[in-house]
Amino acid sequence: MALSSRTKQPYFGFKGKWLTFWITLACATDMTLFGYDQGVFSGVVISKDYLDTHNLNGPENTSTLSIITSIYTIGCFLGAITAFYIGETIGRKRTVLVGTAIMTIGAILQTSSFSVPHMIVARVVTGIGNGINTATAPVWQTETSKVHNRGKLVMLEMGLNIFGFSLSNWINYGMSFVGGSLGWRFPLALQLVFCFILFSTIPWLPESPRWLLAHGQEAEASMILADLEDKPVDDPYVVAERDEIIYGIEYERQNAINWGDLLRGRTKSGTKTIRRLALGAGTQAMQQFGGINIMSYYLPTVLIESVKLDDSMARLIAACASVAYLFASLAAAPLVEKVGRRIMMMVSTAIQLLCFLLVTVLLHFAEKPDYLHQVEVAKASVVWFIIYYMGFGLGMLGIPWLYPTEINSLPMRTKGAAVATMTNWITNFVVVEITPIGIQKLGWKFYIIWVITNALFLPIIWLVYPETANRTLEDLDAFYRDNPPLILHRDHDSTSIRRPERFITAQGRDIEEAAQNLRRRGSILEHDAAEKSLSD
Repeated sequence: MALSSRTKQPYFGFKGKWLTFWITLACATDMTLFGYDQGVFSGVVISKDYLDTHNLNGPENTSTLSIITSIYTIGCFLGAITAFYIGETIGRKRTVLVGTAIMTIGAILQTSSFSVPHMIVARVVTGIGNGINTATAPVWQTETSKVHNRGKLVMLEMGLNIFGFSLSNWINYGMSFVGGSLGWRFPLALQLVFCFILFSTIPWLPESPRWLLAHGQEAEASMILADLEDKPVDDPYVVAERDEIIYGIEYERQNAINWGDLLRGRTKSGTKTIRRLALGAGTQAMQQFGGINIMSYYLPTVLIESVKLDDSMARLIAACASVAYLFASLAAAPLVEKVGRRIMMMVSTAIQLLCFLLVTVLLHFAEKPDYLHQVEVAKASVVWFIIYYMGFGLGMLGIPWLYPTEINSLPMRTKGAAVATMTNWITNFVVVEITPIGIQKLGWKFYIIWVITNALFLPIIWLVYPETANRTLEDLDAFYRDNPPLILHRDHDSTSIRRPERFITAQGRDIEEAAQNLRRRGSILEHDAAEKSLSD
């Protein structure tokens, strides 16, 4: 009887932490699928049966292999553009369902591929679905999370993204002993398991209350805010939170600009729309030009071509490296609110810089003619590839997916996340496209590029990126209404990990005003009831 009653309640009766858990599970499954997708093709491109079936053997086909691998990121770019247009119209959860349906079709097409054109179409379709989902799921998570665990949950999801990546590496390694068509088709088919989980959870979960308020659905939004907090719908905290969101929506609408004016740089003062878009998209550009997808898509290839390892050992090391990567990314989740976004991005980038510098030096000697210890220094570079993964997992993995959902205002949040995701995929395409050719043509000199890019990113983060940890999304809107400086490393409110006192005071005042209004409303109702009873 109790079970029957529960199934009739919204979200099966889950509220508070349990409701947040199920939303996180759905978003985490989506990001796990994203990670699995990134890693699975690194094993496919070195599978003998795949190369034979698609006539891709030999160095003369390196460019075609690059195109097949990188065209997926063009699909992701197109998916992010699609999310840009539909995300604010149909809502967060429906958008993720659309993306998942497209990914299901793409996974089936990849698994059944027998030709290069077939695989290219399959990769593009899968990419479109993934681009839609990766532009939307972090926004949905952010808008349904409490301020104290918002960053932690998104970083946890990115940790599970690396779980998916690691899983694909170990499956690739295991299936390499099976060989044949099954050796590469089975790992591609496993994408469908994640799609099934998403179709089983998302439909019964709540929409973003912030999206609902922005579209005039106040009653449903208020109920969801109350359920997420596990409080009554007329609780002062819930009322104050709802009113603050509505105020932010109205302010942004009054200062809204169309995309034509935005692209021409014609913006109204008070919202800093372009600056916030650029900061969010900039984190994704730094993530990709930091060199991560040299490893994600091609680490076995890098180990075979640059370090001269055999196929089996390259796969095994890539799988072991993914485990180190996973632990580092999971360690980042509890740190993100304590240490803050800025410091974690800077530490992560500094580790990447050090690793690429040492890899460059070691591979220089490994490729130097007549050098006596070529094998030893080549193998020594493997350690720094693994440490690079760990450094990236500590900051630059998750924060570029979290930051755009925080820094952009509510009316721009879906668009801002989509712009950031588009930036991720177009820069991702550049890196994935040039890597095999760069390794083949430049050898050790190819890695100098990534030493330089990481060196450039450190001062940029320090000078212009404000801290978003321990702030509500409405705090950040208020922060930009106060016209903060562009160069902000000396501005305490911009860089402090703790929530600035002025935001705490303002929220306390809002809650007190909401409580007073509720008491006043209660007194009026009591007075009206008393008069009615006297007249009767």
